[in-house]
Amino acid sequence: MNSGKLHIILADDDRDDHLFFKEAIEELKVMAQLTTVENGEELMKLLNEKTNHACHVLFMDLNMPRKNGFECLKEIKLNAALKHLPVIIFSTSKDEAIVNEGYQKGANYYIRKPITFLQLKSALQKALALVFQDNLLQPAKEQFVITGDLKKLSNERNRSNKISQSIPGSGHWCLCRRA
Repeated sequence: MNSGKLHIILADDDRDDHLFFKEAIEELKVMAQLTTVENGEELMKLLNEKTNHACHVLFMDLNMPRKNGFECLKEIKLNAALKHLPVIIFSTSKDEAIVNEGYQKGANYYIRKPITFLQLKSALQKALALVFQDNLLQPAKEQFVITGDLKKLSNERNRSNKISQSIPGSGHWCLCRRA
């Protein structure tokens, strides 16, 4: 990934989650452009527009109106122009069957929506670092779920500083809201 600016799409019908996500990204000081959509139909329309093939990563909730996350994931993986887009499921579900289904259908990673803001920041930092390291192949099942585990956070502070330094443009933020 060499553009220096991360293009992120967040597909989630919860506007509070949009705000928390935006604030977490801001605090990570990543130069990014964030586009948010609130349902699966809006997501697929956006992804199928030619100008949006530059998206670097999609964070997607599973429970969205009009078209759910699994339906969108299936369409993305069947579309030659989109199938390499990294998809990170961003869901409240802790059901192992749901996690397994996401893995089987080709999502790159799974983040269980964290309870605290610090956990959210930690999980997003890990996910963005993986994307910027071009670690876009689906990992082994044991590494599929990204957590914001704060117990590990203190051990990872030195490592996370290195990760932040490896993300081009750290320190800048641009938010783009789709009308």
